[in-house]
Amino acid sequence: MTEFELEYDEIPVGGIAENGAILEEGGDDEEQGMFEHFRLNVDKGQEPMRVDKYMSCHLEDTSRHRVQCAIKEQYVRVNDKIVKSNYIVRPGDVIRFVMPYRRRGLEILPQEIPLDIVYEDDDVLLVNKAAGMVVHPGHGHFEGTLINALSYHLGISQGPEAEDERMGILVHRIDKDTSGLLVVAKNDEAQLRLARQFFEHSIERRYVAVVWGNIKEDDGTIDGNIGRDPNDRLRFRVYDDPEKGKRAITHYRVLQRFGFVTVVECKLETGRTHQIRVHMSHIGHPLFNDERYGGSEIRQGTIYAKYKQFIENCFKLCPRQALHAKTLGFVHPSNGKWMQFDSELPEDMAALIEKWDSYVSSNL
Repeated sequence: MTEFELEYDEIPVGGIAENGAILEEGGDDEEQGMFEHFRLNVDKGQEPMRVDKYMSCHLEDTSRHRVQCAIKEQYVRVNDKIVKSNYIVRPGDVIRFVMPYRRRGLEILPQEIPLDIVYEDDDVLLVNKAAGMVVHPGHGHFEGTLINALSYHLGISQGPEAEDERMGILVHRIDKDTSGLLVVAKNDEAQLRLARQFFEHSIERRYVAVVWGNIKEDDGTIDGNIGRDPNDRLRFRVYDDPEKGKRAITHYRVLQRFGFVTVVECKLETGRTHQIRVHMSHIGHPLFNDERYGGSEIRQGTIYAKYKQFIENCFKLCPRQALHAKTLGFVHPSNGKWMQFDSELPEDMAALIEKWDSYVSSNL
């Protein structure tokens, strides 16, 4: 009997929790994803068979075409050697490979929801997600998500047992209350090639955030392992112990200073859950109005009632963590050309920054 193993590792591809479950709040993470890691041990009595056919016969919900794409992109090894699709498996062979995770068991209903599409061709689609939009269906968010909108836009309906795997192949994801750019792969080849770029950290990802406090340095790097907080499963934290969490690196530079808050650009080298939110909080500068990480209370400023009212007005103006995925760059999966996209700050963050600018100017 064929031995089959499934493991998980954190690679920014699809947005699944560590146990394979859909994360709460419809995907409340920055850019968390998974490859599924497989191992197939070939039976002693196995007849000679092409490796692509053998794999597709032993994997549920995976087409032979998708397997062939994975082999072409060198995700498949037999006896620790990269092979081609025409390799003939033999008794005793050990096949190890990874596949970007595919959500299963959910019915995806097309919904006509406006999308801010920045770019689209036969292989990729760039969307500028609004704050408040959930990315994936699940846990109380089965409608109104980005996937529902993409299903309508691409003209694809997907049921729990659907064989059509094309719809909504998100290569990464951003939190419900974070706005900004997301790339969607429209076919298997594009997904596998973009996934490799995320894994190799060659994707360009820049965010703009408003954080509490006046950051001392004009630029810097935060290098700290991120793992789940044992006291609150919806939070993550930085661990000093190198054996805990996953390594995460965030580069930042100051864009504007307003004394009690700072506007920063954050460049991600890795893509861990809540990475920017956790890292900035760790150095004492949580994101403005980030309830989960202590940013929805006054962290800097005066004790006067007028200032407190000003902050309350700011919270109302930008009723979410002040974080926007502004820039996204990658190598096009088909033509090999570098593509870079930039998005304007959304109205709420732009208004927040303008309000702080006016406040500082009037109190000089």
